[in-house]
Amino acid sequence: MSEISIRAAAADDKADWLELWQGYLTFYGSGIGRDVTETTWSRIIDPVVPVFTRLAIVDDRPVGFATCILHPRTWAIEPACYLEDLFVDDNHRGRGIGARLIDDLIAMGRRDGWTNLYWHTNSDNETARRLYDHYDKADDFVRYRLPLTP
Repeated sequence: MSEISIRAAAADDKADWLELWQGYLTFYGSGIGRDVTETTWSRIIDPVVPVFTRLAIVDDRPVGFATCILHPRTWAIEPACYLEDLFVDDNHRGRGIGARLIDDLIAMGRRDGWTNLYWHTNSDNETARRLYDHYDKADDFVRYRLPLTP
């Protein structure tokens, strides 16, 4: 088995990230416009924006990503990290890459003093939930999404 490493996304990773991003959107049956994709990438590589992506690398090629938003909280002084997107290419699933990405974020959070790392997934995403349940059980919060744009 090839070694798995985790690192920050860099500007020259765009083509590989785009391929993974399209796989992620396909997995969720989601259509996002090119302008949103381009803006997302520009945010990821902008050091001032609190959006960042960690890439899982196998054989010098990105095979998965975790995209997060670090944000202030009202119940603590330290920031929290929202793991918005986690994806591993179909050909590399089952090798612990998703866990490695989450473990990397946990290590970053402990090092940098985040209060917590959190995420959500579809209730029927059983494969992901088996992984996530190794870290903690889902809480009892109910999410509401109020669309504000047409």
